[in-house]
Amino acid sequence: QVQLVESGGGLVQPGGSLRLSCAASGFSFSSWTMSWYRQAPGKERELVAVITTAGVGTNYLDSVKGRFTIYRVNAENTVHLQMNSLRPEDTAVYYCNAAFTSGLGRKYDYWGQGTQVTVSS
Repeated sequence: QVQLVESGGGLVQPGGSLRLSCAASGFSFSSWTMSWYRQAPGKERELVAVITTAGVGTNYLDSVKGRFTIYRVNAENTVHLQMNSLRPEDTAVYYCNAAFTSGLGRKYDYWGQGTQVTVSS
C-alpha cells in the first residue's frame, strides 16, 4: 500500500537548521509531484514547497524562499526539505504530500502522518 513516512522534525533554536525527509513506497514515485505542507496550531494547512517529477522545477512559499530547499532522490524514493535560518513562525506540523494527475484528468494525492517542527529558544 501507499506510504509516506516523514522524519527529521524536532526542537531547534531560532537560526538553526533541520532537514526533513519523506520516504515513499507503494507507488511510482518518480512520476509524482512531491510537496511539503505545514499546519500551525489554529491555522490552515499551507503549501511550503513543491518539486516536479524530475526535480527540475521547484516553488516555495514566499516566507521560506532563500531559507528552505526541497529536493528529491528518485532512485531512493525520497524527498527532503532542508530548512535553514529557522524562525519561531516556522513552528508547525510538516506534512509530505504526493500528487498525480492522470491523462484523463483524475487527481490523486497521498499524505504522510506529519512531523513536528518547533523553533524556540
